[in-house]
Amino acid sequence: MLTPTTVTKYSLLEDRPLAELTAYIAAPSPELPFNAKRKAILIIPGGAYWMNSDTEADPIAHYYLSMGFNAFTLRYSTGRGVDSVWPKPLLEASAAMKFIRDHAEEFHIDPDYVFAIGFSAGGHLCAALGSLWDNDEIEKTLGMEKGYNRPTGTVLSYPVISGLEPYAHRGSINNILGKARDDEEARKSVSLELLVSEKTVPAFIWATATDNVVPVQNVILYATALADHHIPYEFHVYPRGGHGTATANHIVSCSYPELSAWMADSARWLLSFK
Repeated sequence: MLTPTTVTKYSLLEDRPLAELTAYIAAPSPELPFNAKRKAILIIPGGAYWMNSDTEADPIAHYYLSMGFNAFTLRYSTGRGVDSVWPKPLLEASAAMKFIRDHAEEFHIDPDYVFAIGFSAGGHLCAALGSLWDNDEIEKTLGMEKGYNRPTGTVLSYPVISGLEPYAHRGSINNILGKARDDEEARKSVSLELLVSEKTVPAFIWATATDNVVPVQNVILYATALADHHIPYEFHVYPRGGHGTATANHIVSCSYPELSAWMADSARWLLSFK
């Protein structure tokens, strides 16, 4: 669905200048009544908690916009500085969810249907948002009621999940723990397969069997945890494709035609929420 679109950038937190949200909003029109109230999706790019990948931001927003969502890309604090030490990235993702719901009427979205998608390290942050949305300290800092930052569901794209050997992506985990917290308990505290509970939101999970950066066992561990807690999920392991494939097509200079099916698969899953 091609529609006139407004693209606007917003700063999320006064004391965290790197936290920025870009909104892609389809304009309402008498000819397009669907645009009067859309579902929304927050997009969290990857980059090992060291940077924010461009391939997992704007191209993803344009796809979901075309599928009937209003889309929002989050640029969050990264690197090994104090601004990116865990759980500060979760604070910024929560602030993004709050901002979207605060402006639901202005953005022509239904606040009951605000989803999140994350890639690689952004998938770790997205999965954390799906399980740890009820963090009391974050609620206090942002001045919001419990559950206001809770995504309706999550899409996890080749996500970093575990902080534990042998399947951890140590670059991502080291960047959020910092040099002073390299111990087993600290790594467990960011191992999301251990943090799934009855409060975890439904998830669409996908990865590739040939990912040589984040082992496919990460998604298997997470799907198993969801199953153990009776959380609804859909799970795909596609046979080919490296890490960081994003849309898996010519837009990101990546050619895996069978892998690009993840986009349609995820959109179908998201649109099934009524």
